[in-house]
Amino acid sequence: MIKSMTGYGNAEGVSGKLEISIELRSVNNRFLDCNIRIPRVYTAVEDGMKAMVQKYISRGKVDVYVTIDATKSDDVSISVNEPLAEAYMAALNKLSEKFSFANDVTALALARFPDILKVEKLEADADTLGDDICGILENALKGFNEMRVREGEKLYNDISSHGDEILRLTDLAEKRSAVTVPEYREKLYGRLMEVLNNKDIDESRILLEAAIFADKVAINEEVVRLRSHVSQLKHLLDKGEPVGRKLDFIVQEMNREANTIGSKGNDGEMAKIVIDLKAEIEKIREQVQNVE
Repeated sequence: MIKSMTGYGNAEGVSGKLEISIELRSVNNRFLDCNIRIPRVYTAVEDGMKAMVQKYISRGKVDVYVTIDATKSDDVSISVNEPLAEAYMAALNKLSEKFSFANDVTALALARFPDILKVEKLEADADTLGDDICGILENALKGFNEMRVREGEKLYNDISSHGDEILRLTDLAEKRSAVTVPEYREKLYGRLMEVLNNKDIDESRILLEAAIFADKVAINEEVVRLRSHVSQLKHLLDKGEPVGRKLDFIVQEMNREANTIGSKGNDGEMAKIVIDLKAEIEKIREQVQNVE
């Protein structure tokens, strides 16, 4: 079954004491364009996440949003820059002796000097974190794909119905083409009667003109190809793989055949059929833009 390129999925999980939430959205695009939005400190896991996305999605613009809550984590250390602290204390003692001040420096006062205390975030196990994030992402992708399949069913039904209408209009065009030659022959005969004032008319000349006209307006080849394109369209819709690009190509070919039929048509009824035919093809083209 075909899938839509548009969808949404989300999942939550944990890695150690980190709480992780992932959302992903996609819209139409000719190729796969995956953007990972994750806090800078965790960007090392991006490559693994993109590889996971490629397993589930072949086409579309995908935005993945990763939120990581580390408020419950205790992976923080505070260290003292002892050489700097000693240098500050030596300078303060010197000031105290020079100006006869009481040296009342406390640990809290010393800690307020720049760079005395250094806060560091302990490095998490990158492999474990990457595996955990990718596992959560995979859960989000599964929900995302379920939504795309549901949308794909709607696209399948809509495209199939337009394909059936194209076949019906193709039958009408074929039937109309069959009667245009006799009608042309009658019109030609009537005009010659008017011009020649009912004098003898060369029947062979009428037949020759009608034969030339019949060859000029024949749409047999276009009708055969158009039906073949609709058959290929339906076959691709039933395949369980990404077929959006192939469908787009087939729609272009269908439109080309409709244009040729329109250029060969020579009356209002055929023109109306061709307009309806092209309208149905355009409806398929619009829907195919959403197919992966």
